[in-house]
Amino acid sequence: MPPMIFTVALGGALLLGLIAGYVFRYFHSLSQKNSIELEIKERELQAEEKVHDILEKAEAKADRIEQDAKTERKEKEEKLNQKESRLEKREEILDVRQIDVDSQKEALEAKVTEIKSIKARLDTHVEEADKKLEVIANLTKDEAFEQLVTKVTIERAEDLRGRLEKLDRAGEEVYQVKATNLLLAAMHRVGNTISPNLMTAHVELQSDEQKGKIIGKEGRNVRAFERATGVDVLVDESPGYIVLSSFDPVRREIARVALEELLKDGRIQPTKIEEVVTEARAQVAKTVKAMGEKAAYDANVPNLHPELITILGRLHFRTSYGQNVLYHSVEMANMAGIIAAEIGANEAVARAGALLHDIGKCVSHEVSGTHVEIGIRILQKYGVSDEVILAMRAHHEEYPYETPESIIVQIADAISGSRPGARRDSLENYIKRLAELESIATNLVGVERAFAIAAGREIRVLVNPTTLNEYETNALARTIATTIESQLRYPGEIKVHVIRETRVVSYAR
Repeated sequence: MPPMIFTVALGGALLLGLIAGYVFRYFHSLSQKNSIELEIKERELQAEEKVHDILEKAEAKADRIEQDAKTERKEKEEKLNQKESRLEKREEILDVRQIDVDSQKEALEAKVTEIKSIKARLDTHVEEADKKLEVIANLTKDEAFEQLVTKVTIERAEDLRGRLEKLDRAGEEVYQVKATNLLLAAMHRVGNTISPNLMTAHVELQSDEQKGKIIGKEGRNVRAFERATGVDVLVDESPGYIVLSSFDPVRREIARVALEELLKDGRIQPTKIEEVVTEARAQVAKTVKAMGEKAAYDANVPNLHPELITILGRLHFRTSYGQNVLYHSVEMANMAGIIAAEIGANEAVARAGALLHDIGKCVSHEVSGTHVEIGIRILQKYGVSDEVILAMRAHHEEYPYETPESIIVQIADAISGSRPGARRDSLENYIKRLAELESIATNLVGVERAFAIAAGREIRVLVNPTTLNEYETNALARTIATTIESQLRYPGEIKVHVIRETRVVSYAR
């Protein structure tokens, strides 16, 4: 077949195919169009049926609502009719009562008028009788009264004087009994807690083998512990415990906490001892704050400055003639509150003044002046009210009593300090001597810390090695001993230990 004919035949075949495809597509689209129109008509019929059902349901519901509304309205109308009938009956009853009240009022007014007329007639008769008596006695009413009083005064002068003196004595006795009962009630209600002031603390041991660890090789551990805490460690043959001795309760508490922690840890060496003692100081500081908060709560003195509460907590470790100052202050606050409530004074001011009256003793060894003056400055610094300051500053009669609360605070102080068993003078003097012993050393140049130990028979002085050399350290020990001999009175002798220690620390990285 020639190529030309083949090409024409192929073109004709393609053209016929295209025409056949178009015709097929046309008829296929016609069939789909008819099916879509049928589906649309069916959906329209279904929608019309749904609309018809919805309309029927809505009409039925509307009929029910209308019936319910008619029934409800009928019930309300019946209730309103009943209320109207009851109100009408009440109005009838009130009208009848009003008529009775009006009639009774008229009768009472008539009786009042009659009584007034009778009183007027009586007054007239009394005036006439008085005038007749004045004519008969030839005296006026006032003149007769004066003569009667004069005659009775002359005749009964001694009797009246005796009666007045008896009344005065009875009044004084009553007031004395009331005052005594008031003070006794305050003392009994507080409870009179006696706080012992021990000079030692005991630390229990799990076994006596721990004593050897505490002492260390050639005693280096116990010396490091005593040097870091300023507390005397007594290790004797008594089984089961070690005794810590110090006149300063703060140091004793720090040493107790540190030693218990070392025993728990098991690693007892000079470096570890210093680390644990530092942690114990922080723990005791938390205890101080907690004791201040507890004291303020027990004394019912709220809204104190947080720093003032911390200062107050330091009184837990301070004694006055053997009496714990914090317990003494809380006891005073409760007594002052009871007395103030009984006599009508300001209870809150009395309680606060009593609780804070010895606040200056916390820093009396650090600041010049009496503890009252120091306390006034502390309270002014933390914004305590003037009424509380006036109440607390007169408890030692250094200032005049300007308010009733200041007298109450002074009375509470006297009661708390003078009751039997509250204070021990000899113990206070002993502690005062140990404090003076330490102050002699700490006032000298180059001294870092000083600790009185062994019941005041020894004093350990730590010096700054960069400030003093070996020769000056020897001279310092002799100076301290000479000063103690000249300024203090004590039995026996006092050994002076001056410790000069140089430490060099380096790090390999």
